[in-house]
Amino acid sequence: MAALWDGRRVPVTLLGGYLGSGKTTLLNELLATADRRYAVLVNDVGAVNVDAALVASRDGDTIELTDGCICCSLVDGFALAFERIRERPEPPDHVLVEMSGVADPARVVPWTGTAGFRLDGVLVAFDVDQGLEMERARWSGDTLRRQVAAADLLVLTKRDLADADAECAARERLAALAPGTPVLAADRGRLPAGWLGAAPGAGGRKGPDAAEREDLERWLDALPAHVVRVKGLVSTRTGPVLVEAVGHRRRVRDVARELAQFELAESEKVGTLVVIATAQLDPKALARGLKRGSG
Repeated sequence: MAALWDGRRVPVTLLGGYLGSGKTTLLNELLATADRRYAVLVNDVGAVNVDAALVASRDGDTIELTDGCICCSLVDGFALAFERIRERPEPPDHVLVEMSGVADPARVVPWTGTAGFRLDGVLVAFDVDQGLEMERARWSGDTLRRQVAAADLLVLTKRDLADADAECAARERLAALAPGTPVLAADRGRLPAGWLGAAPGAGGRKGPDAAEREDLERWLDALPAHVVRVKGLVSTRTGPVLVEAVGHRRRVRDVARELAQFELAESEKVGTLVVIATAQLDPKALARGLKRGSG
């Protein structure tokens, strides 16, 4: 393929978590409210509970939905799954990979850097009801701890099956296992709108002015610990840049060329920045810091 998607690199989010932690529920909720074209890679396509009215076609282990989303099987491995997406004339807006309940996300990360793709983040689900018990068990503890350690963002699931004390204990244990990694609570599989991000991928030719980039990166680094997600397009003297953060990952990239090639939704316009936090923020303080970076 001469020029894969005109140089666009599609963001990939890895969804990990131990067996029964609620990963498929998170995916189902996302697909039920999809507002863009997702490509979802799963081990068992049949386990994704897609409303029959949304199914446009089925072809083996691939389901095409009426809203442009697709669900593909990982049964033949990551290489073939990503290649099937690359063969599509139009790229998806985002790729979600639901990993096996015993998979180590760190081993999968390299696949997200192959042609046409880039890593957006690693999200790991943690079962509030049984997670601590599984973490203590000899047969599951090591696997679960590796998953937690690889996360950019930890999501508390099954909260409706546990009390407040259990959730507090889970948070304390996760803080010990992965210090500084943000923790977001899911409500029966639902996460706050915008947590996955929406702006187009990067891969631009020339970055923003070095001083502005440094200011924006310092602004990201100075965000409070309870900020779990930042994504949006910011105007600088040298053009629009994509500013994003999830967990410990921070990026400031030039996207002028990509913006000229792809039509954006209203929520993706330059000047729109999504900041998700688990506690209240001071909007004025955030704006002052951002203004210094954007010039």
